[in-house]
Amino acid sequence: MSRIGDFFRGLAGWWRLFVAFIAGALSALAFPPLGLFLLMLLSFGVLVLLLDGAAASPRPVRNAAAIGWAYGFGQFLIGLYWIGYAFTVDAADHAWQIPFVETLLPGGLALFTALACAVAAKFWRGDSARIFVFAVCYAATEWLRGHVLTGLPWNLPAYSWSASLPIMQSASILGAYGLSLLTILFGASLAELCVKPRIRIALPAIMLSLFALFWILGALRLSNTIIADVPNVRLRIVQPNIPETEKFGRDFVDRNWRRLILLSVAKRGPEPTHIIWPESAPPFLLDRSPAALDDVTLLTGTRHVLLTGAARMTQNPSGDREFYNSLYIFGHGGALEGVYDKFHLVPFGEYMPLESFFHSLGIDKVVNSPGGFSAGAGPRTFAVTGAPKVGPLICYEVIFPGEVVSAVRPGWLVNVTNDSWFGSGAGPYQHLLIARMRAVEEGLPIVRAAGTGISAIIDPLGRVKAELPLNRMGALDGVLPVAIAPTLYARFGDVIFLLMLFGCAGVPIFRALRHDAPGV
Repeated sequence: MSRIGDFFRGLAGWWRLFVAFIAGALSALAFPPLGLFLLMLLSFGVLVLLLDGAAASPRPVRNAAAIGWAYGFGQFLIGLYWIGYAFTVDAADHAWQIPFVETLLPGGLALFTALACAVAAKFWRGDSARIFVFAVCYAATEWLRGHVLTGLPWNLPAYSWSASLPIMQSASILGAYGLSLLTILFGASLAELCVKPRIRIALPAIMLSLFALFWILGALRLSNTIIADVPNVRLRIVQPNIPETEKFGRDFVDRNWRRLILLSVAKRGPEPTHIIWPESAPPFLLDRSPAALDDVTLLTGTRHVLLTGAARMTQNPSGDREFYNSLYIFGHGGALEGVYDKFHLVPFGEYMPLESFFHSLGIDKVVNSPGGFSAGAGPRTFAVTGAPKVGPLICYEVIFPGEVVSAVRPGWLVNVTNDSWFGSGAGPYQHLLIARMRAVEEGLPIVRAAGTGISAIIDPLGRVKAELPLNRMGALDGVLPVAIAPTLYARFGDVIFLLMLFGCAGVPIFRALRHDAPGV
């Protein structure tokens, strides 16, 4: 094993960056749909060995930053390749941007990895303490990635455990960031098996035992927790499977609207009490169409409730129009019970940062709405006829740990989304996994309505109770699982992660003080 360590430490120049890039690219295969979690762990071990080599070079911080950037670029390039598909929907206007998106976005996100490695290099030592230094720096910058400039916490290291639902249960205590920290620490500790003259097995053995314990406790939680169904609630999730290129075309408006209605009223077993349509399901401004509202009145009647995503337009006192990506709740007889506006908007998709600057370069947002969308006030909880209180989440709002529930805890979350923007690649599978992790963290069931899939009913333990596959038109009928008691993460959020971060940071500090103490 020491020869493997010598090989990676001995790399220099472009070869070192190339290997870092390959390690990052392979780590992305740990995320859905493949879920090869071992590649994530091994990639962190390789990254630490490469940083060992950088630490012995003339410019350790600069070289470490370059290694970190190459690793991050490889991971984000492969892990987020599917984002480019959105720019093919309106190819005439946006296809030319694909090379820039596919390089600038991964390159920008990789700056966080570069920062982590550069800071770690400042405190690098040859002993086991460097593993903790690396894990703390990497986990801290992952948290920053989830918050800076509205954040993009997609494909956190915790999500590499998608193949192991028992280990995912630890997120009910640690959250995605806490589980990411321990995942990084586990993977980085594998570098200890490649030192000489004697390998250091203690830390890898401890981490292996810890994750084995997570698996055992998670398996016990899954087997011993009985999740009942909410009485008298029968769900129908409508998946119209309409390609984005046909979503709002004039020739398809009537067909698309009729499809939503027909899938909602189809006779297929017990009659649903609550019908859920995906994000921006109506191919027009719903509240500006009296005929469509009449259809909603007939659909809801005296027994049904409709929750649907829809674009919404208002006019402010100055006469300017404002657009919102919204969710409507229609009670019996079409009575409007609530309107929720998306508050986490997608940069370059629903709004344009530095709009005048990018417009001067000919770069416009992907979603074609005048002036972009306006943001809502934040997470909200609504009363719903015949069901527990609901917390709506629109599209990628579900990816933000600790930011999905308002001060009033709901009994379930509804995530409406339109993943047709991202084709049939890894994106929809990754999105579904992230929703499952939110369910585990919060102890809440999540009902997911996706325009082209994957629609699903997820229980509070992250188990998919029913799903409608990608690219299939249909309706998914099922029952609503009951929420469990608030988890530790739901109560304390990322406070637990921060305490873990400080605890891990204390290890190298203690080792350094002990090493520098007189007589030691």
